[in-house]
Amino acid sequence: MSLTHLDQAGAARMVDISAKAATRREAVAEGYIAIGSAALTAIREQAVAKGDVLAVARIAGIMAAKRTADLIPLCHPLPIDAVTVDLVIEDAGVRVTAMVATTHGTGVEMEALTAVTTALLTIYDMAKAMDRGMVISGVRLLRKSGGRSGEWVAG
Repeated sequence: MSLTHLDQAGAARMVDISAKAATRREAVAEGYIAIGSAALTAIREQAVAKGDVLAVARIAGIMAAKRTADLIPLCHPLPIDAVTVDLVIEDAGVRVTAMVATTHGTGVEMEALTAVTTALLTIYDMAKAMDRGMVISGVRLLRKSGGRSGEWVAG
């Protein structure tokens, strides 16, 4: 298997997608942040001094998905058709799931992963005064659809 982001000399390059059909492409990613009980209670009760942590993290994730090409050097700037960022408080932390969709010639896996990661980092930033020991983990692609490779689901 050859790496698409390297030319024959091994130099980094942006993949030419001009011949690819514009089809609907969707990706879903997730991640988790473990949070101490006092900080998690403050997030749940919207008692964090910086404001509504989950609302701010949701907006940060949406914004990040739209700006992925500004952050990841070889990503194509894409017209994003939809982004959802869902945050669920669990027993010991918050699970973030993002879905990104486009109708274009390349997929949105990086956009979904960037949305999740940025939302998690935003939670950390907003709650770090209460818990500097939070741990971000499990950031991964859950599924993607569209394009030549079709449907892929994590095992």
